[in-house]
Amino acid sequence: MVAFIVGVVVLVVGLAISIALHEIGHLVPAKRFGVRVGQYMVGFGPTLWSRRRGETEYGVKAIPLGGYISMAGMYPPSPTARAAAAEGGAVSGRAGGGFFATMVQDARAANDETLDGADDDRVFYRLPVYKRVIIMLGGPLMNLVFAIFLMTVVLSGIGVQTVTNTVATVSTCVPAEAGQQCQAGDPPSPAAAAGIQSGDVIVSVDGHEVSDFAAAAALIQGVPGESVPIVVDRGGQTLSLSVTPDTVTRQVVDEDGQTADTQVGVIGVTGTVEYVRQPIWSGPVAAVENVGAVAGIIVQLPVKVYETAASLVTGAERDPNGPLSIVGAGAIAGEVAATDAPVVNRVAVILSLLASLNIALFVFNLIPLLPLDGGHIAVALWGGIRSWWARIRGRAEPAPIDATKLVPLTFVVVIALIAMTGILIIADLVNPISLFG
Repeated sequence: MVAFIVGVVVLVVGLAISIALHEIGHLVPAKRFGVRVGQYMVGFGPTLWSRRRGETEYGVKAIPLGGYISMAGMYPPSPTARAAAAEGGAVSGRAGGGFFATMVQDARAANDETLDGADDDRVFYRLPVYKRVIIMLGGPLMNLVFAIFLMTVVLSGIGVQTVTNTVATVSTCVPAEAGQQCQAGDPPSPAAAAGIQSGDVIVSVDGHEVSDFAAAAALIQGVPGESVPIVVDRGGQTLSLSVTPDTVTRQVVDEDGQTADTQVGVIGVTGTVEYVRQPIWSGPVAAVENVGAVAGIIVQLPVKVYETAASLVTGAERDPNGPLSIVGAGAIAGEVAATDAPVVNRVAVILSLLASLNIALFVFNLIPLLPLDGGHIAVALWGGIRSWWARIRGRAEPAPIDATKLVPLTFVVVIALIAMTGILIIADLVNPISLFG
């Protein structure tokens, strides 16, 4: 139980670090471009700790499931605020209207509070398009960089479990029936008869050099009943041996996915399992491949969440490759930490899981809908296109896009996200995905 809790805590801390890095990705370019940043917060809810440095308050909140930075002028000032500023007066009262109109007005009022005046140049909306895009891309890109770092640690620092060409065990005999123990009178295994010993490193089979156990096994399986030369390295000494593989029948899957009984050769050895460190570029390659896989899940997210909800009603088994909430990810991390496996194995799996979560944050935040980063990027790019079109047509510079008008759509997106998150959390509690059945 303690190991399970440790696994959950490690994942939560890792997620908090991921969120902190995401917000740093926004904070650094925002300050570099001169935007006033009032707050940098990791988490939501009550503030646990904060400290003000210069004009920015840095802090940690109680619920580590998100974060934000508060930039001045995320949206242009409302028409009322612009008119009041032009006349040197104060902003008048709230506009009337229905539910969504009130939401728009509230958003404009909250935004206007972050502005010191119409002549304040240290605001987000007055930056050139490319600077606004850099600020909003900074957060997701930090998650991608962190994911690449984690994948590099796993693949190039820890390594990938591989069955090497070092012999682990040698069967002393060929039992009369599969699964039986060796009995007196049983013939020796081909490997034992050839003099192969535990610890030997298989260098080549039938003249073909091999670098791992799979390559050696493939060559041996292809010559059942035939004498084949094998070269091994035994403590630095090269030995040339000859072995005749036994013929056994195995089910083999062909290129078309069809299963057929095939006769293959076996000699009665197993390979040593070791962590083999991969080239340094393996981490970035794996992260990019994972981006494609996660993007495919995100595209199908509404369908996947619907299928998850259906599994709650029917009790059907969930898709192991389907979406998870943070509750499900934490449960898997705890499950991994509690397994009876070497510590390095458990660390590698948890780091891989955290890398996948960062890739999910990268992809998800690029969806071009507010309040996600991709929504702000889309607004900036659309404003840039409008300005460019006005210039080539010789017209005056258009007013900045009033993104507060998108608040109703933002509201719908937020409600949808809350609903999907709720479904996934309930599913992860009632019908969880388990790595170990």
